[in-house]
Amino acid sequence: MPAGTMFAKFKSTNVAASTATQAVADGNPITQYFEIGKPVACAGPELVWRIHDAYRKSDNKECSVFIFEKKIAEKLHKPRRKETITELLKSSVKTLERFRHPRILQIYHTVEESADTLAFASEPIFASLSNVLAFHESKTYEATNVAPAAGGAAASQAQAAANTLPQRPAHAKEYNFLDMELKYGFLQLTEALAYLHYSGHVIHRNVCPSSILITKRGIWKLAGMEYVERMNENDLNSSIPCPPWSNRVSKMAQPNLDFMAPETQSTSKCSLLSDMFSLGMVICAVFNNGRPLIQAGNSTSNYAKQMETLDDLVHKLMPRLPIALQEATSRMASRDATARPTAQLLQLIKYFIDTPINALKFLDVVNMKDTQQKSQFYKTTLIEAMPMIPRKLWWQNIWPMLKSEINNNEVLAAVLQPVMLFVQEATLTEYDTLMAATMKVIYNTPKSIQASVTILENLHLIIEKTKPEDVTTDIMPMLFYSFDGSTIQVQSAAVVAVANVFDSIDELSIRRMVLPKVKQVFEKNITDPKIVQNVLMCIERVMDRMERAQVMDEVLPLLANIRIPDPDIIMRTVRIYHKLFVDKTYGLTVETMATNVLPLLIPHTVNPSLNFEQYCYLLEVLQQMLEAIDRQQRNKLKLDNLSMASPERHRTLRHQFSTDNMNAPPFNIPNLRIDQRKTSSAEDMARKNSGGSGMLGGWWFGCSPSSPDSNFLRVGNVFPNRRLSDNTLMTPKIRIAPSCASSPGGTPGSGLPTRRHSSIGPQERRGSTINLSPPTYGARGSSGSSLSVPSTSVYVKSPLLYSQKQGGSMPNTSSSVPFLLSSSMQSIRSRRQSTVLSSGPLGSGSGLLQQLGSGMYQLFSGRN
Repeated sequence: MPAGTMFAKFKSTNVAASTATQAVADGNPITQYFEIGKPVACAGPELVWRIHDAYRKSDNKECSVFIFEKKIAEKLHKPRRKETITELLKSSVKTLERFRHPRILQIYHTVEESADTLAFASEPIFASLSNVLAFHESKTYEATNVAPAAGGAAASQAQAAANTLPQRPAHAKEYNFLDMELKYGFLQLTEALAYLHYSGHVIHRNVCPSSILITKRGIWKLAGMEYVERMNENDLNSSIPCPPWSNRVSKMAQPNLDFMAPETQSTSKCSLLSDMFSLGMVICAVFNNGRPLIQAGNSTSNYAKQMETLDDLVHKLMPRLPIALQEATSRMASRDATARPTAQLLQLIKYFIDTPINALKFLDVVNMKDTQQKSQFYKTTLIEAMPMIPRKLWWQNIWPMLKSEINNNEVLAAVLQPVMLFVQEATLTEYDTLMAATMKVIYNTPKSIQASVTILENLHLIIEKTKPEDVTTDIMPMLFYSFDGSTIQVQSAAVVAVANVFDSIDELSIRRMVLPKVKQVFEKNITDPKIVQNVLMCIERVMDRMERAQVMDEVLPLLANIRIPDPDIIMRTVRIYHKLFVDKTYGLTVETMATNVLPLLIPHTVNPSLNFEQYCYLLEVLQQMLEAIDRQQRNKLKLDNLSMASPERHRTLRHQFSTDNMNAPPFNIPNLRIDQRKTSSAEDMARKNSGGSGMLGGWWFGCSPSSPDSNFLRVGNVFPNRRLSDNTLMTPKIRIAPSCASSPGGTPGSGLPTRRHSSIGPQERRGSTINLSPPTYGARGSSGSSLSVPSTSVYVKSPLLYSQKQGGSMPNTSSSVPFLLSSSMQSIRSRRQSTVLSSGPLGSGSGLLQQLGSGMYQLFSGRN
């Protein structure tokens, strides 16, 4: 447990110890102002000061009370010496009161004297450095001397070692320094000496572990001002006379010989560099397991002998020190005073240049800074440095300072930033023991807008560490009260807090407190995108714990009032609708979807602010809703139409599955070509005289393509003496050339196989002869022109043109290609059978088309 936690249980656990200590201090006036507890440490010359935990009666402020019992000096058996020690200790307290610096022990109450005791009060003290180093020294002694022994010898040696150890508090027995603690402690001592040398113009003369006190915040403070000497202000570097250590004077009235500078003992002079030697010896003692390099035993002769070997001792110790500190320490421990660095120079070495150290330095003097500097430090500098500071120093050094700023409303918002980091990193035990009481004060303290926002935004972290009963009694009232605030920032933060801690809110509070207040915030800030988005996030999370009726009656109207086309807001709205649609417990009906939901969502499909993923999600939700509506309506209509016998209900299906509505891919035959039949001069004349235009039936037979008779080829106007039955043309034949010479079923020399159009009646269907023989070529009679038919080409001609001249041969074709209809052929329907000519040159064909072709051929032949 950190040192700072000790006072938390002072009143409840130390009543008996306090009573016994109070008896020691009886008669001293200081008991009127302070409640004194048990002793926790000791300090001063020969550790004559007993340090007790205490608190000030006027304001319950934690502190420490130093008590000196005069009977200790009576062991000297010289009354004059007793009075000397008492006056020396009293003067040291007066000197401490005069020097006020963050690195000097702060006095809360001046020294009070009674017949038996001296006492004064100071800031809370954890221990003296002498107490802590005594533990390390005893631990090292036990490891090197006691452990190898066995049986009763080990026990006796352990008891003897315990009797020789300095007096130290129980809580400091297992105290170990971190590297950063040591670094910061040495820097604090350096700053204290720099202040005394260059601002106070005095030499301390007794820098040793018993004069260094460690506060409960882990700050090293310099005390022990019993032997200070004032310097010449005009020449700070000069030496001044000072008495050396003597066996004739009580050791209690002299500085610690083990840490005294050699020039003081040899020349009876000292300077500010003498304090730097003492500081170097303190650093060496820390890294030497608590043992000083010089252990004179209050003997000047021993001191002189060991001083001759000091350089070797320092050299052997250097590997234990950090590399950046080795050179400075070896120079401080030098017997040559001119080789030692000053306190001002020592602060600038690389060892002390560290970001966490700088943050801790500023924290120690933060009370001297203005509000702006404090706020900047808490919000930025400290937050950045805390991850590099050990957790031990968090609770020992940083947290007490943050607690002291809680009541300062000007910087509370900034202080809460590192406080929330403490909440996040604290264990349940640490939070309950160290932070819970302070957090309750924060909940009930009037706060600025930013402070309230910070608390609400981190409320989920606080609730994770807080006991359930405290959540109900302290946190929830503060949360609900925040909705009634007059500022948008606090209201928005309250909405976010509800979304983050909804698991900790009971259902009754959600229905009666949360939802009405959230709706109220929404209605007041309906045009604020941030507020609307926070409200939607809150509703999305808490709606699982709401009743169906409340969702339908309050949530749906709220969603319908959102008019902000922000993509994030649209997507959150869509998710809520989708959740209502998927979760059947809400009972979102198709009527509600069709009338209240779809009309709100469909316009967003053309919102240019949506990206591709958002648009796809929106469309997917819309499709799911439309499919649900379609399924229900189809089922409903099918049930309603079962009693209807009219075939009208099948019309939709018949139309749907008609071949006219079938979408077939394009069907193309490679190298297929349809040629137009050559016309005669009579046909040309008829075309010129015809008023129609366009398709075959229009320009040739005088009727427009739109005429009902456009599907029939009529030649009555051109040849008036022909019979009506001869005016009906047969469907032209399609001849297909073979693709290769080896095609099976070929009939060489037998003419092209014929294939009637599918529009002919069934009585006129004729089988086609399959021929895959290679194409042959022949003359076209007396016309003087030859006909060339390439492979896989199709020619549409009148049969008469091919049968008129039998002398020539035409290529046979065969194919399994389906029938092919041109656009004009598709319009031919319902042909009447024409007269079949059994003799003459037209015997190979029938119908008016063959006769017409024959007549025109003969006409042209006669002209030729």
